[in-house]
Amino acid sequence: MEGSWIYNLFFGSGVAHSLLIIAIVVAVGVFLGHFKLKGLTLGTTWVLFVGIVMSHFGLRADPGVLSFVKDFGLILFVYAIGLSVGPNFFSSFKKGGLSLNMWAVLIVFLACLCTYIIHEITGTPLLTMVGVMQGAVTNTPGLGAAQQTVTDMLSVSAASSASGLMEDLSLGYAVAYPLGVVGIILSILVLKMIFRVNVKTETQKLDSRDSAKIAQPRVLTLEVVGGSLADGKSVLDFHNSCGFNFVLSRIRRKDMAVEIPTSRTVLEAGDRVRAVISGNDLQKAIPAFGKEIKSMGEQEWSVLDKHLIARRVYVTKHSVDGRTLESLAIRRDYGVSVTRLLRTGIEIVPTPNTIIFVGDILVAVGIQEDVEKVASLLGNSQKKLYAPRIAPIFFGIALGILLGSLPIYIPGMPQTVKLGLAGGPLIVAILLSYFGHRVGFETYTTQSANLMVREMGLCLFLAAVGLGAGENFVETLQGGGYRYVLYGFLITVIPLLATGILARVISKTNYLTLMGLIAGSTTDPPALAFASETSGNSYPALGYATVYPLSMFLRVVAAQILTLIALS
Repeated sequence: MEGSWIYNLFFGSGVAHSLLIIAIVVAVGVFLGHFKLKGLTLGTTWVLFVGIVMSHFGLRADPGVLSFVKDFGLILFVYAIGLSVGPNFFSSFKKGGLSLNMWAVLIVFLACLCTYIIHEITGTPLLTMVGVMQGAVTNTPGLGAAQQTVTDMLSVSAASSASGLMEDLSLGYAVAYPLGVVGIILSILVLKMIFRVNVKTETQKLDSRDSAKIAQPRVLTLEVVGGSLADGKSVLDFHNSCGFNFVLSRIRRKDMAVEIPTSRTVLEAGDRVRAVISGNDLQKAIPAFGKEIKSMGEQEWSVLDKHLIARRVYVTKHSVDGRTLESLAIRRDYGVSVTRLLRTGIEIVPTPNTIIFVGDILVAVGIQEDVEKVASLLGNSQKKLYAPRIAPIFFGIALGILLGSLPIYIPGMPQTVKLGLAGGPLIVAILLSYFGHRVGFETYTTQSANLMVREMGLCLFLAAVGLGAGENFVETLQGGGYRYVLYGFLITVIPLLATGILARVISKTNYLTLMGLIAGSTTDPPALAFASETSGNSYPALGYATVYPLSMFLRVVAAQILTLIALS
C-alpha cells in the first residue's frame, strides 16, 4: 500500500521507529522548554511530558530500545554532573560548607521520613511513593537509581513484574514533578515572608564579609618606603612575614632599570614594583610596602619595560596537570612571573603551592623568548584543549558501571545495595575529576562539551521515561493518582520550610545562601535560576554548588534504600 512505510515508521515497531519517536519527543520538549510563564519554565523537563502525551495517543517505542536509551542517557547525565562538580566536592566542606551540607542532609532525611509516613498513613505502595518523592524533589538520577534497583532485585523470569513496578515509579515521578518545581520556589518565597527578608540588606551583609566575598585581584604600582615592612627584605622573606599573598611581576630600581624579581631579590627603599594583590588584602598590603603610586599605570610600565611582554598561556600538557607552580620553577628557571591564574572564569592570585590543571590560563610576564619557553612547557595549544577527549569519558563510565554493580552489604537490610547506573558513574566521575591527575588520568572537558553531554543524556532519559509511562498516565490520574500530587507537594515543602526556619534561626544563615541551599538540596536548576534572578548576584549559586554534590549522592542512595525496603 502506497504510503504505508510512513505509517509503519510512526506507528510500527523496530529500531528506526523507536529512534524517530524519541527524536521527536526530545526536539518538541526542548522547544517548549524555551517558553516562560512569568519568568518560570520547566526547561528540559518538558521532554518528559511530551513523551507522556505521545505515548498516551499511541506513539510508542520498542521496550528494549527504551530500556537502553533510558540507561545510557542516565549514565551520560550523572557522569557529566560528576565531572563538573568533582573539583569542588571536597572543598565545599570548608569555610562554613560543612554546616550548610548538614542542613542539606536534614532536608534529604525529612523528605524520606515524609515519604514513609505518607505511605504508612495512606497505604499507598512504598515503591510508588519513592517515585512521588523523586518527582517532588525534581531528582531524575534518583528515579533512575530506583528503577535500576528494581531491575537488579528481580530475576529475568519476573521481567513483566519489574516492568510494572518501574512504571509505578515513573508515574509517581511524572505526576509529582510539576508541583514539585512550584513547591520549591514557593518555599523560598514563604521563608522570605516569614523572616521579612530584604534582599538588598542580605546582599550587603554578604558583601561586607571577606570570607563570603570573592575579591578580584588588583594590579597596582607600589613604592617601597624606608622603614616599611618590605624595606631590606628579600621577596621570599617578605612574603613569609607579611600575612597576605601577592605576586610581583616587575620591579623598577632607583636607577630606572627594570627587572623581573625572584624570591631572592631584595627590596630597597625607592624601588617601585608592579604587584598583583587580592582585593581583600589591599588595606594591609599598601602600608606594608610603603605607598601606592596611582599615576604609574600599565602604560607607563610598558614604556619602561619594552623588552617585557604579558601573555596568556593555556595549560594543555598532560605532564604538568596537577603540579604546583613551585615544582615547575617558572620564575627560577625561566625568569618569568606568573601574575594571575584564570580558572572557570575566576581570577586567582597564584602562590608557589598553587596547583594548576589542564584548562587553566596563566598570565605570564617576562622577556618574549622566555615566555615562549614557558608556553612550550605548559603546552599552550588551544586546539588541543578544545579537541574532544572521548576515551577518558568512556573509560570512566566503564569504571562507574563496575563500581555501581558491586554488591554492598548494609546491616539490617534484607538485600545487598548497589550504587547502580546512577550512583556508580557519579562517584567515579567525582573522584576522577578531583584525583585523576595524580594517576595520570586527564578528565578535562570544556564547559560547553560537558553541558552538551549532560543535556543530551538528560533528554534521552526523560524521553524514555515519558514514553514508558504515558500509556497508563491518564488512567492513573482518574484512578486516584491525583492524590500523588498532594503527597508530592507535602514531601517538597515540609522538609524545605522546616529546615529553612531552623537554619535561619540557629545558624543565622543568610537568605541568599538559604535560597542556594534549597535549590541545591533538591538539585533543581529552575529554582536556582529563580533565586539568581531574585538576588541579582551569584550568592545563591555559591550555596547551590556547596551542597549539590552531597545532595545528589544522598538522593540517589536514599532512593535505592527505600526501593529495597519496598521490595523486601
